Amino acid sequence: MDSLPKTLGDLFDDFHQEAFRLETLDDYSQSGSVDAYRLYLDGQPKPADYNQDWLEEVGAWVGAGRRIYRVHVLTRPLTPYLRFELGWGYATNATAGEEFFILDTTEQPNPLVGVGDFWLFDSLTAATMRYDDDGKFLGADVLPDEKGPEYVMYRDMALGHAVPFAEWWEKHGSE
Repeated sequence: MDSLPKTLGDLFDDFHQEAFRLETLDDYSQSGSVDAYRLYLDGQPKPADYNQDWLEEVGAWVGAGRRIYRVHVLTRPLTPYLRFELGWGYATNATAGEEFFILDTTEQPNPLVGVGDFWLFDSLTAATMRYDDDGKFLGADVLPDEKGPEYVMYRDMALGHAVPFAEWWEKHGSE
């Protein structure tokens, strides 16, 4: 019996130990939280229910002993979108147990030149993310598990050059 190809949603439903995300863009403003980003740009307060669905999912995964974490590759000065993502998104999502790291290439070379956004599940299955030039999400391509070791190497390289978000934010968040 043939099985259907896995989707990104399937990978989130089925991971057992960890889900890792590499983010490389300066602007995802057309991909999600569009209304919240507008509020942020207008100087409005963060809504009390901001990102609630994601917080519930992350909380359930972390509560079940699974790890969800990401590294964002960026340079300073931050774009308005990155100020929003880090100040509202990361700070909020961390309350549910998601872990964040920053690979700041302002004063060091980018060790991941040419590597785009991806998710990696259980150090086995990677899904590359596709965006247009305006940061609009176009889809994800789930790769065969044989590609997993390549993405484990990218994850390890990113983590080896990154610092915890809270530490980085304390030092650079007001710049």
